[in-house]
Amino acid sequence: MATISKETARRLDPEKLAASALALADTEGLEAVTIRRLAQQHEVTPMALYRHFSDKDDLLAAIGDRMLADIVLPEPTDERWDVQLRAILTAFVAALRPHPKVAQLALFRILVTEPGLALAERTMELLTEAGFSVDDAAEVGRQSLCSLITLVTAEPGSAEVTDPIGREDALRAKRAALAALPPRRYPLITAAADVLVCPTSTDAYYDLGIDLAVAGICGVLTDRQQR
Repeated sequence: MATISKETARRLDPEKLAASALALADTEGLEAVTIRRLAQQHEVTPMALYRHFSDKDDLLAAIGDRMLADIVLPEPTDERWDVQLRAILTAFVAALRPHPKVAQLALFRILVTEPGLALAERTMELLTEAGFSVDDAAEVGRQSLCSLITLVTAEPGSAEVTDPIGREDALRAKRAALAALPPRRYPLITAAADVLVCPTSTDAYYDLGIDLAVAGICGVLTDRQQR
């Protein structure tokens, strides 16, 4: 039976492999992530990786797990439920922000991995504390997390072009296209062409997205309590 050296075994640690696959996806996109490509990076045969990943889907699941492992949930406090919820959603977004090309993989692993389960439990705990039923808390929590994943994957310009020069050229072309629209017909779009193509501040972009999620939850709760 073939054996591998201790050095190779260290290189083939599943967590390190998942981190390598995540870095590859961040740089080149999900289509570049294959067992063969990852094996080449670690200078082993593809068969060596099948010890840890049965197929590409298994590898993609590991990438999702790797992202969720970076969530740093804040400790519970005596602050209002919505303030605590905002802090939790902010921690979730912070873990995904560096990975817009693959952030969607986290969705399918939230109820599988320990960090994801902790996130879901804390979120539902605060929502039920606010007044939602357990079932409603589950649905509101799920849709809120989905919307924040979309916030990351849809960050303007983040996942379109890897090369910085090519990205700037693409953004410039989009700005020009919007600015060239008839201003009488589209006065607001032409006036806000720059912001529509790329936010003036990435931090402000995410702060607003999280604020909208929390405000929406509060609005739904108020509406249901008034029925």
